[in-house]
Amino acid sequence: MTLQSTLGNNRVRGKFLSEGMELAEKVQQLLLPKSSPTCNWCRSGVKNRMASGLGGDYFDIINMPDECQTLFIGDVTGHGLHASVVMSLIYGFIHPVAVGTVAPLELVQQVNRFLIEFSRRSETIDQYFSSSLFYGIIDPRTFAMRYVNAGQVPALVLRDGRVEELHSTGPPIGFFEMPEIQLQSYNFTRGDRLLLYTDGVTETANATGEPYGLERLKELLRTTAGTDHHEFLCLLFQSLSDFGVSDPPEDDCSAIVIDLHGCRS
Repeated sequence: MTLQSTLGNNRVRGKFLSEGMELAEKVQQLLLPKSSPTCNWCRSGVKNRMASGLGGDYFDIINMPDECQTLFIGDVTGHGLHASVVMSLIYGFIHPVAVGTVAPLELVQQVNRFLIEFSRRSETIDQYFSSSLFYGIIDPRTFAMRYVNAGQVPALVLRDGRVEELHSTGPPIGFFEMPEIQLQSYNFTRGDRLLLYTDGVTETANATGEPYGLERLKELLRTTAGTDHHEFLCLLFQSLSDFGVSDPPEDDCSAIVIDLHGCRS
């Protein structure tokens, strides 16, 4: 084979690789919601910024037939192409199950078993079949949320100027066959703001290596209490930029905000 033909083959392979990555990015973006569902008792919004064209963050908000609302957000181990593949597997598993009547704890346990089965097929890439996951269901009749936080950063609730943390209730999924995961509940009141996010938001750093941090995020929640949900998300990502986080960031950054305006007081 001549040098010219070798270079030609390399260009062809490079072109196919580039086109394949572009297609993968488009497919992933189709999975992630561009807007939130309409609802008469809350307003919600979503926003994310991937570290590269492909990432491992996944999230959604789903209105259920019984008027409950399902919400989930997760972060696959690592980022880039391999994380996007695992993310697609998890999202594809969760979404059709989420529109049914499966309770949060049962669903998270199902996803854990799903990942464990994949990890058993390889001893070299088994660590990639793991993820943090927050999964909750809000019932508008009682305004209670049943949720599982499997290794995800704490969800935050802004109430009357105070910020409460909904901590982890178990380890990330995909590591243990029988993880100790607990179901928890939280009762909302009128005017609460719920924020779910991935660790890219709080752990991403500026040029000096200082992370954005949880306390800075909580302070932003408190000082932007009068904004609507969409404005808050814009202010959050602008705050990351003003802090000096690179664009694109070093890690995937995703956030869901829900303003609970129709709940009982």
